[in-house]
Amino acid sequence: MESEKKFISVITPVFNEESNIFDCYEKVQLIFKEELAQYEYEHIFCDNGSTDNTVNALREISQKDKNIKVIINSRNFGILRSTFNGLMNASGDAVVVLLAADLQDPPEAIIEFVKKWEEGYEVVFGVRKVRRENIIMRMIRNFYYHIVRKFSYISIPFHANAFQLIDKKVLQALKQFDDYYPSIRGMIASCGFKSIGVDLEWRKRKKGMSKNTFYHLFDEGLNDLISFSFLPMRVAIIAGLFISFASIVYAIFSLITVLFFNGGNAPSGIPTLIVALFFLSGIQLVFLGILGEYICAIHFQVRKRPLVIERERINFDK
Repeated sequence: MESEKKFISVITPVFNEESNIFDCYEKVQLIFKEELAQYEYEHIFCDNGSTDNTVNALREISQKDKNIKVIINSRNFGILRSTFNGLMNASGDAVVVLLAADLQDPPEAIIEFVKKWEEGYEVVFGVRKVRRENIIMRMIRNFYYHIVRKFSYISIPFHANAFQLIDKKVLQALKQFDDYYPSIRGMIASCGFKSIGVDLEWRKRKKGMSKNTFYHLFDEGLNDLISFSFLPMRVAIIAGLFISFASIVYAIFSLITVLFFNGGNAPSGIPTLIVALFFLSGIQLVFLGILGEYICAIHFQVRKRPLVIERERINFDK
């Protein structure tokens, strides 16, 4: 009796990507028709409230191909929330977490991902060794990856993003997370399963404009730091201690000036006010940093808003 085929899920978040939908769909379809013909698959598109013709394009594709499943959100909830919601609804033995519709991450890498998965790796992540973007953005990204890797309390692979394949046991582990703003890359890394990286080239976008602005990149980067690093609060504490120490040094300097140099040129009482101002400011930063540690912990624990609100689903079992 022929054994049942393994099942693979592919998640693609989209927002105003009408020019790339068909290319992305056809590329994945071709991969599973030729190189990965021994696997069944589902391709889940998560629309984030698109205002162009993206939803109509998805309806057209899903009507003729039942491997295509669509989740349509009521508005734009952000790429991370939308992707994680799609991830939670995947049913594959393995899941490609985030294949961008613009195909800047090469879909062909899925073939290598699956090979490594069959070798026993439970997480296979793409490593963007080559980036087709301007040198300033490459430098900013390199600096950011160094900061995250150095100060995170988990080991996050360098130059790895959410374009990766995970085993279903990793997916089950992710379902235990309850986070309003999921940092997918860090969450997968924190699960601690057997992993390996696959080098790939991050290409230039061929069609349309990127919706990932610098603000969104900054927001996602800050979310990574807050979710898996104490760096922001520790910086506040260290800054507070440094300013307090500097004020003490200045106080000693002012005392010497008053005692041995007749107070210098400063009016009486001004040095004391300056010292008090800087000292108290430093102490406040120290305690705000410490307080912030607890507030962040409480904030992420009690925040219970829905991940996304869906308008419609297509080709999902009732």
